[in-house]
Amino acid sequence: MKYAAVVLLFLMSITAIAQVSGKVTGPKGEPVPYASVIVAGTYNGTSSNAEGEYTLNVKTRGMYTIIVQSLGYKTFEATTDVTRLPYTLNVTMEEESYKLDEVVVSNKDNPANDIIKKTIGSRKANSAKTAKFTADFYSKGLFRIKDVPKKFLWFKVGNLQSVLDPSGSGVLYLSETVSQIKSQKPDDLQETIIASKVSGSDNGYSFNNAAAADFDFYENYIPFEVNAVSPIADNAFSYYNYTLESTFYDVNKNLVNKIKVTPKRESEPAFNGYVYIVENSWQLYAVSLSITGKKIKQDLLNTLLIQQNFGYNAKEQLWSKNVQTLDFEASLFGAGLSGRFSYVYSNYNFNPAFDKKTFGNEVLRFEPEANKKPVSYWKQERPIPLTAEERNDYTKKDSIELVINTKAYKDSIDKKNNRFSYFSPIIGYNYNNSYENWTLSYTGIIKKLGFNTVQAYTFAPSFYFTKRSEDNTAYTTIGTDLNYGFAEKRFRMTGTISRKFNNFTYRIITLTGGTAIEQFNTENPINRIVNSISTLFFKDNYMKLYDNQFVRLSYQEEPVNGVYLFGTFEYTRKRSLFNNTAFSTLKDAYDPYFSNNPLLPYDYDAPAFQQHNMLKASVATSFFFGQKYQTRPNGKFIIEETKFPKLFLKYEKGFASSVDDYNFDHLSARVTYDATFGNAGNLGMSFRGGTFLNSGDKIAFTDYRHFNGNQTYVGRSERYLNVFNLLPYYTHSTSDKYFEAHAEHNFNGFLTNSIPLINQLDYHLVLGAHLLSIPERNPYTEFSVGLDNLGWGKFRFLRIDYVRSYESGFRSQGIIFGLTFLDILE
Repeated sequence: MKYAAVVLLFLMSITAIAQVSGKVTGPKGEPVPYASVIVAGTYNGTSSNAEGEYTLNVKTRGMYTIIVQSLGYKTFEATTDVTRLPYTLNVTMEEESYKLDEVVVSNKDNPANDIIKKTIGSRKANSAKTAKFTADFYSKGLFRIKDVPKKFLWFKVGNLQSVLDPSGSGVLYLSETVSQIKSQKPDDLQETIIASKVSGSDNGYSFNNAAAADFDFYENYIPFEVNAVSPIADNAFSYYNYTLESTFYDVNKNLVNKIKVTPKRESEPAFNGYVYIVENSWQLYAVSLSITGKKIKQDLLNTLLIQQNFGYNAKEQLWSKNVQTLDFEASLFGAGLSGRFSYVYSNYNFNPAFDKKTFGNEVLRFEPEANKKPVSYWKQERPIPLTAEERNDYTKKDSIELVINTKAYKDSIDKKNNRFSYFSPIIGYNYNNSYENWTLSYTGIIKKLGFNTVQAYTFAPSFYFTKRSEDNTAYTTIGTDLNYGFAEKRFRMTGTISRKFNNFTYRIITLTGGTAIEQFNTENPINRIVNSISTLFFKDNYMKLYDNQFVRLSYQEEPVNGVYLFGTFEYTRKRSLFNNTAFSTLKDAYDPYFSNNPLLPYDYDAPAFQQHNMLKASVATSFFFGQKYQTRPNGKFIIEETKFPKLFLKYEKGFASSVDDYNFDHLSARVTYDATFGNAGNLGMSFRGGTFLNSGDKIAFTDYRHFNGNQTYVGRSERYLNVFNLLPYYTHSTSDKYFEAHAEHNFNGFLTNSIPLINQLDYHLVLGAHLLSIPERNPYTEFSVGLDNLGWGKFRFLRIDYVRSYESGFRSQGIIFGLTFLDILE
């Protein structure tokens, strides 16, 4: 056994040194960062790091031609006899001598425009050359943070587990992955991560992946929150001006055109920078393009710089992307965040034998033990050498990890964070036991403080205990929600026990019961804060409440990808409630509120329904067709974007009621769909319909189908695809058939960006249409026009819409003020 271990170590050491390495420098000895280094005639390549150091994986001795390429320098080519491994090859590059005498410059025509036109004309053909492939892929991500304030609001920031130095700066995140990818345009991608390394986390799995690096400028658009227009897109001349700055020849005598691209309008999603285009083939040689976060609706992002180098394979006459870097800068509350993602593509095969089973909905998975690779593996397979900063970060955080995972350290941190203050009863309190992985939480009084006409002032604190599994993939929660209304003088309590079993099917079983005060509409269309203000200051008490005593068992799971199952079974006893206060801060106290009966606003004695008890059961399913996902060792993670509609089906039955007429059957369906139109915005649609079976019009009003109206003129969500903003809350409630449709198109600046002055505000035009149809009433419709992305600087959380409604002609109009943060505060 001892000798076997010696042989193993010997073989590992041989593997670790099978490399050609060196340093790439400029004419004055300065390092050349992120230069492309490739073996001529192959797809075996790498990149230099920020200090100019590179490592090229070469398995055997022999003659090799090494090509080094970097923007601003002449392409370097050297044929060398690698007589031993490891082999050192330092490279000194000369500055590129740019000139324009290789092209005929016309006094009338812009030569850059002609080159771009030919490139656009060849775009699809050139894209098809690399339409499908397999490749080895390496990624490295590094985030730095600086100028972190010592306090944020009232809280001390600390040193973030020794990340920050005394100046408030440090490396926040460092990770690497080695993987194999299979790709087929337009949308198929499969990545298998072979190795993963995260600084400061021995068991960590990196979130770096190939999908996040898929910036293809041969496509018309580069995907962001707002799609950016490629400089060689079909419609590029509507967005860009071009200038041919220079030309040069590479080592293969290919003439390369260096073209500066500038946006015609700074407010539109277009890049600044350079594209390098090969004459005659019109393929990309390199790109260096930047864009601001404001242009792509990433307001916290200041700038993003994308640089790509394409290597040339003379045998196949093909340019393929082999090195890409993403540099970004962001800022928030005075702190600066910067970083770089580095990617290397190597060992391409552009003629893979894919079949129908090659690609599925799983786009990423990890090999077993991917995070357990030894140091020798990383020395061999890491194509971009670590810089001194990166080596120090690994060493520092790996040693820190040994400390922070000890019970003594976790207990000391918990002791500090678990301090109880005078304000804890008001704002809430958490008690953590990090070593045993459990938390006791108390929400506080102020977080659920409100006012309604049934209870007057009310507070609703809660207490919850959560025990998590060691790998945080499962948990058990036990808790209680309390509620007390001062005018009603009634105390309510519900208890909950919930178990989540895993992070793969996300099976959750919950048992809850007690007494609660609830809105008639189970979707809670009236926000607690909005209702409190509306009631106290304007005496508009729109929230209607009833008392529910219940025991409910619920289940949810995703047994098959994209198929979700839900089920509930409950006993419920419901009774009507009445107003118990006339108090108001501004309005005359003798001016009464509306009653708590949604059907009879001026009748203060008639109950909205008879007190009754019954059994209820529901089964529901949803289908997310074509749902893409990643499989990680700690669970399955959904990629939200899908090209297909989402379908929701539900059947609900009420039976064994103490009031015979209250039994019911309710079948409903909903379809939602989102579509992106280049950079012209996003269209969202939602359609919902249903019917009550074997149910008359005498069922309890609590079980009607209620529609999400809005009488407060305050919008709560980013999009209005499930709400009628001028519809009263309960005037159209039904126990019969119904159909509703919502559509909204947010242009994401597509139109407003071209309007002088308006484009400086960065407001986004939004158009909406809504329809509701129920028996014995004319269809109700709403049409709206609004502006989204309102706010100040990086804080864009406001929206304003002008809405008109119709039902047998014009009905009403109003201005809706959208406050998207309200649901967070609920």
